[in-house]
Amino acid sequence: MRILVVNVNTTPSITDAIGAQAAAVASPGTEIVPLTPAFGAESVEGNYESYLAALAVMEAVRAYPEPFDAVIQAGYGEHGREGLQELLDVPVVDITEAAASTAMYLGRSYSVVTTLDRTVPLIEERLHVAGLSARCASVRASGLPVLALEEDEETTVEAIVEQAVRAVEDDRAEVICLGCGGMAGLAERVVERTGVPVVDGVGAAVTIAESLVRLGLSTSKVRTYAPPRPKAILNWPPEYAV
Repeated sequence: MRILVVNVNTTPSITDAIGAQAAAVASPGTEIVPLTPAFGAESVEGNYESYLAALAVMEAVRAYPEPFDAVIQAGYGEHGREGLQELLDVPVVDITEAAASTAMYLGRSYSVVTTLDRTVPLIEERLHVAGLSARCASVRASGLPVLALEEDEETTVEAIVEQAVRAVEDDRAEVICLGCGGMAGLAERVVERTGVPVVDGVGAAVTIAESLVRLGLSTSKVRTYAPPRPKAILNWPPEYAV
C-alpha cells in the first residue's frame, strides 16, 4: 500500500517531520510518500494562503508519477479536501477531520490546540462543515506561528501544553487534538501534563486511510464528489518554479 502524505506548505523540514510521524504509525507494508508543494506559502496561517495551498496540494498529487492507494492532506483546517476527492478515485483523508473523528471515540468532548489565533476560525469552519463540531469543547491558540514549532522546542511545548491544560480544566475537554501538522511528535509530552488522550492528526489519518484501503472503500462519486466535467480551463496550470 502506498499513501501520499502532502504537506500544505513549502517548508521541506515540516514535510520531513510529517513524513516521519506518518511512517512511525504505518503498518508493515505501507509505504509513506511525503510530498512538498512546488508553490505556495512557507507556512499556512490564513485564508489566502490556505486557498493557495489547496491548489498547490492538488497539483502536487496530480504530478506524482507512480500509482498510489490513498492521499492524506496534512494541513489543519485547510481548504482543498473536496477538490482532491473530485479528482481522485482513491480515499482522501484530511488530518483535521481524522483527529476529531478519532477523538470522539475516546471521550465525550475534545479540544483542539493550534498555532495562531487567526487560524482558529478556519479550524472551527472545517469542523462544522465536516459535521464534527457538536462535541468540540474549544479550539485554543498557543500564539505560536507555524515555523516557531521548529525553532525552540521547550517554548513550543510549554505553550501548547498550557493551552491543553486550560482546555481540560476550563473547557472540560476529555481529549486533546494537536491542531497543526507541524506538531507531529508532541503528543507524548502533552499526555504527561494533561492526563488525557492526545490525538495527532497525521497518525490518525494514516490509520484511517489504511483501513479504508483494506476495506476496499473510497469516495462516493454519484453526486457531491463526482469527477469534474470535461471543459476548457484557461491559463492553468500557471508557470511556477519547481
